[in-house]
Formats: sequence, C-alpha cells, structure tokens
Amino acid sequence: MKLIKIYLAIMLSVFLTFSCTDVLDMAPDGKISLEEVFSDNDKVGAFLNSCYTNLPVKGTRYFFWSRGPVNWSDESWDTDAEAESWLTSGRMYNGDASAANHPSVQWANENNGDYWDKYWSAIRNLALFLEKIDEATVDNPDDRKRWKAEAHVLRAYYYMELLKWYGTGLPIVRTPYDFSDDFSKVEKASYFEVVQFILEDCNAAIAIGELPWRITSGGESGRVNKALAEAIRSTAILFAASPLYNDGQDHWEEAYQINLKAVQNLKSNGYELYNQVNLPQTYLSDVAHIGEDNNPYAALYNEYFTQTMAYAANPVDKETIYQSRAGQGNIWNIDGIGAQDGYKSGTCPTQELVDSYETIDGEPILNLQNPYLDEQHLNPNYNSNNSLYDPQNPYENRDPRFYASIYYNGSKRKALWNFAESPESFENYPAGIGNRTRIIATYVGEPQTGIHPTVRRATRTGYFQRKFLHPNSGGDNPVGGANWKYYRLGEIILNLAEAAAEAGHLMEATAAVNEIRTRVNMPELPQSLTQEELILRIRNERRVELAMEENRYFDVRRWTSPEGDLSETDRWITGAEIIRNEDGTYTYGRRNVREVERKNYTNKFLHVPIPLNEANRLQSITGTNWQTPGW
Repeated sequence: MKLIKIYLAIMLSVFLTFSCTDVLDMAPDGKISLEEVFSDNDKVGAFLNSCYTNLPVKGTRYFFWSRGPVNWSDESWDTDAEAESWLTSGRMYNGDASAANHPSVQWANENNGDYWDKYWSAIRNLALFLEKIDEATVDNPDDRKRWKAEAHVLRAYYYMELLKWYGTGLPIVRTPYDFSDDFSKVEKASYFEVVQFILEDCNAAIAIGELPWRITSGGESGRVNKALAEAIRSTAILFAASPLYNDGQDHWEEAYQINLKAVQNLKSNGYELYNQVNLPQTYLSDVAHIGEDNNPYAALYNEYFTQTMAYAANPVDKETIYQSRAGQGNIWNIDGIGAQDGYKSGTCPTQELVDSYETIDGEPILNLQNPYLDEQHLNPNYNSNNSLYDPQNPYENRDPRFYASIYYNGSKRKALWNFAESPESFENYPAGIGNRTRIIATYVGEPQTGIHPTVRRATRTGYFQRKFLHPNSGGDNPVGGANWKYYRLGEIILNLAEAAAEAGHLMEATAAVNEIRTRVNMPELPQSLTQEELILRIRNERRVELAMEENRYFDVRRWTSPEGDLSETDRWITGAEIIRNEDGTYTYGRRNVREVERKNYTNKFLHVPIPLNEANRLQSITGTNWQTPGW
C-alpha cells in the first residue's frame, strides 16, 4: 500500500536534473541502504531530486488524463469522446467511470494520472527526507537549509493536489511509517486540518532565507521557490473557505489576510503581470490575426501563454511562478485545429465558455445570476444592460481575451494546411496544400473545420482552442506548446479578489480584479456593485482569465455545497449551431453537443475516487471507509 509503505532501500534511477549530475555508485542489486544515502552529500541531493519526479506534467499535451480537468467541466468538449468512448472523457461523459477504472486510476502517461499512488509515494519520501536532513551529511550548510525548504514546498504541493482531487479525509504524514507501526491507528484529518498542515509547510519554507524567490539559472530549472510556497498558501486557504470544504465555518477573513500577504510578497519580490511593451512584430502583423483589428491586448495575452518563462535574474515573463519541466509537444494538431495535420482537435471550447466573455464596454453577455432559462442552456437569459451584443453577430466587440483564446467562425489562422480546399469550403476555395492563411469556418457542413458529431479533427462545438497555440506554428514551423504554468500571479490576484469580496472588503476586491482587467484594456468594475454582484463578477472573471488552465474544474466544485451537484454547469454542454445561407451570411443558434446529458455531474463527481484496491486495503486495516463519497 503506497500510503504506508516504507522503502528500506531506494532504487538508484533517481532524477538528477536539478542540482546533482554525478552518477551514483550502484550496488549489485541496484539498491543502497538509507544509511548510505544520508551519509553522502550527492546521494542526499539525489534523494530530494527523486521527490520531484512525481510532479504532473499537466498542460496541453493531449494524452489520456492530461486534459481531463478541462474537458470534464463546462469549458470544453473532447473530440475523442465519441471516437473512443471507452477512455477518459468518453468514459466520464457516459457515466461509465468507477473506482476501478476511473481515468485518474487507469491511465498514467507523461506523469499524469495515477495521482493517489504517486503523490503519497512522494509525501512519504519527503517525510523521510525531512526526518533525516538535519543529521545527514551535507557539505554546504546553505544546501542543507535550501534542500529542507524545497522538501517543505514539495510536500505542500502534493498535499494540495490530493485535497483538490480527493477532498477531505486524508491522513497527515509528518514522519514516515515503519513496518512496526500500528496501521490500524491511521486517522483521517479534516480538510481544514490538512490545510493548516500545508500552511505550516509553506511558512517553514518561506522562513528559510536560502530558498530563493525566483530561479534565475537554467541549471536549476524546475526547482521550487518561495513564490510557489506563497501560491500554494493562497490556494489552500481559498479552498478551505469555499462552500464545499468550510464545514460551516467562516474562513474568508483568514483567506483574505493570507492572500493579501501573498500578493504583497510576490510583488515586492519582483513578480508582476506579463505586460510586454515591445511585442514581436509577428504578433501584431496579419500573420497573427488576433482579433478583427489585430488587437494588441489580445496579442499580449496570447503571447504570454505561448512563451516559456526564461530562468534569468530579470526575465521578460515575471508573472509565472512555477512552470512544468518540459514543453507541451505538437499542439497544433492535438488540442489545436486537427484539420491542419489531419489528426484530432482534442479540446473544443463550449458555447458556455464563449458566453462568459463580456463585450468591450464591460457588460456581461448573460445575466450572471441566472444565465440560462432552461436546464439545457439553449435559451440564454441575456443581460438587459448590454447594448453591444448581437446574437446574430456574436463575435464582434468582445473582450480581447476571447480573440486570444478561441478560434471561432470567421477567424483566421496562418499555418501549413495539408489538404487542398474543395468547392464546399466556400470561404477558402480554391487553395492547395501549403502554408497559407485560412478562414476558420465552423458552420454545419464545412468539410474541414465545420461542426461534425464524430470526426476527430472537426469541432463539436463550433470553436477550437487558441490559447496556448502559437499564432504561426504548423508542420512547416513546428513551434510546440510553451511549458505549462502551474501557478501565475494573475491567479493569485484573483484569489485575493475572491477572498476579499467574500470577507466584505469590497474596495480591495474591486481593485484586485480591476488590475487583471486593465492588463487587457477591459473597463474597470464599478465600486457601486453589491457584494453579491461583485462575487458573481469575480467568479466570471476567473472563468475568463483562467480559461482552460484547469481552474474551472475545481472552481465549480468548491463553490458547490457538500450535498450539491454540478447539474447547472456540467450536465448539458452546448455549442454554436451555425448555418451558412446561400448569400454567404450565417444564421447563429445553439445546439446540445449531443442529445443526451453528460453523466459526470452528480454529487460523487465533486471528487475523483480513491483507487478501489487502495480503498479496500485501507478499510480492511483501519476499519474505516476511506472511499470518496458516492464511489
């Protein structure tokens, strides 16, 4: 059992990328004792490095589990859901997932999935490391302090991930279990107790001066820092205060104070919103086609998500707090526009996500309190104060982040298109295979990028994902996806805005969310909003600013009561119904992506299940049912 298993010897296939590059001497059986490990400086460093290996890759790489959080919420639909209904999204949509075959259990690729086993394995080794480090052989006293701080940050990260995925009922492992321990005494801690343990780890790391705020050397790429500890603190207390987890207690003031301090500390140590002054010309030329008028604010926002943060003392990207260790592969044909390379499009944004983008006057499209008049989301409840939105001209005058994040009917993309246009592609015919600018036509019947219910490269929703996709990448110019941003300052500022609004600090909340809006030239929210109105606007701002970054999946859950479900957001998913008229105009409507509801909206889907075998072993040993409710 991974939770309580003790490794009396460690395999030497450790991850040596970060601080130690010497090859370790290996015993004949491939193992060495813990005494040998902690009596050698290089092996101590290598042991810590091995605790990094269970960090998830995350991001836009389209492998089994990696895009689950985006496709399992109301942000997007997975084009593989019908083509391969037996795996990942298809299994979720059909309600076929169980504690034995849930994608989080069965599929593990590129370090994604199998989180329960991986995270507990890392936590156990980190507890062992923290127990040994003070007496271990370490040549440099500064290394000892820094490595100890890193271990605290890593343990906090893994615990936070476990809380997000599995919810309450986790044990707190301060010291590693031994075979002689009485495992029947292992107890569940409450959600808030685990959060307090996470805060304790983060505070311990931040207090150690040898841990830097930012990694400035490529040779240390991937190592954790104080900024990540602040981000984890911010997230942990925000979740603890939310309706799903607060156990009837009001933690919003504490969440506000911790988030206020986090933002202050991050900014005072050089973190700021990405605001590149001199954008590369390609982002403002007709190659990029970002927005109908090459909107520089849309270009700025798009550029941030297609750039990998440099490890430098004064990087251009000062917003990213922690990023993945590797790029995200050929996303132009998986989680991009599949027609480019004849493959599959993966994540297709929903009409619900498109509806969340305001018009440029700062007015929401829909009434945020009651956005749809029917449970299937086919009858939008429009905001009566919005005078710019036209349902038959729906993509004009929208928030710049819409143009930076979503390909819609009539938008353009410069890329290598590996097919010749047919006469049925009216907007693009004639054109042959080659590098060219193509109008992304998504109406019903368009043979390449139009709506289709089963073809993998087509869109299910009338939209394709643009965020993370470089504006000029393709088979001829294979610019892969940038490294995934685990945490960024923009998210922490929105955490502050939410906590401040919930705690009644409305001016501070408004100022925080307006900082995010100003970056993309959206009008500031007025100070006259009531607390309820402001909370709704902040929640919508999170949906827009953090779109397809895995936040929405967790947000709609933590905003739900423990007895609630996701029927209002995740049960019915819609797309655009776009009909091309004979005169070349379009008629816009709405359609359900499929005729039957998605089945992953009920109460049990607020969390993922503990792997069945592990839950059974835990119950057998402790006499307590550890399984996630409903599974």
